[in-house]
Amino acid sequence: MKGIALLVGLGPLIGWGLFPTIAAKIGGKPVNQIIGATFGTFIFAVIYNLMQGIALPTGSALIWSIISGIGWASAQILTFHSFTLIGSSGTMPITTAFQLLGTSLWGVFALGDWPSTNDKLVGFLALALIVLGAWMTTWTEKKTDENSAKLRKAVIVLLIGEIGYWAYSAAPQAAKIDGSKAFLPQAIGMCLVAIFYAIYLKVKNPNQAIALAQRISYKQIISGFFFAFAALTYLISAQPDMNGLATGFILSQTSVVLATLTGIWFLHESKTKKEMIVTLVGLAIIIGAATMTVIV
Repeated sequence: MKGIALLVGLGPLIGWGLFPTIAAKIGGKPVNQIIGATFGTFIFAVIYNLMQGIALPTGSALIWSIISGIGWASAQILTFHSFTLIGSSGTMPITTAFQLLGTSLWGVFALGDWPSTNDKLVGFLALALIVLGAWMTTWTEKKTDENSAKLRKAVIVLLIGEIGYWAYSAAPQAAKIDGSKAFLPQAIGMCLVAIFYAIYLKVKNPNQAIALAQRISYKQIISGFFFAFAALTYLISAQPDMNGLATGFILSQTSVVLATLTGIWFLHESKTKKEMIVTLVGLAIIIGAATMTVIV
């Protein structure tokens, strides 16, 4: 049973670890990427609900779950934009760090996590280490004004996007709905954002083809399957009879390592030997600090 739980827990490592690299490798603009990612998630969620006999929730649970999906898709659009600035290997450690910060701070101030003074000291030390680790992954030997400007812009974009990722995690908690039941309505919310975003860009640029009619958008459905696989396996892994929330969360965060390294190796986002060493140390610090945040 432990072996099966571990395999399930490593699902996010594969899904979220490969998702950004596959999306970037398939190509297209951020609008193409978000259409494919959300449509792929929706298809995956429909099949899962049919196989499990799960009906759509109703009332506030449905609304909050859709809001959750809207939050994720809005944030992911900004993340895809960040890819164009600093690549996926530069983006993923930063956005992971922001998500860890957002999740942890929400838990402390809204849910009462880290109740003791000692818990808070260890927890906030871990958050500081997460920031340090993310900074290390962006370190370069030779800085240029252009690269520094792109990095600053990417950090701002990703910081704004954290609002959406926070909503993705917090909205189901507000609805007090089981994660597997929220999966399909979340996918509906994601698709709504992608469709409206594509329409908005078409209205803004009437001479350009609408992304909903472009083949590359539907090729990106493949990346959506990887995201959906990760999201679903994380929901299962976090159940008490599997790995539990703490261990499941730690296992899911290992995806940042694969996402960063595959971005470097397969997308040829080059780093010098020193930059690679510093990046690997930074990733190790992020994973270690993430572990600290869930054991306090």
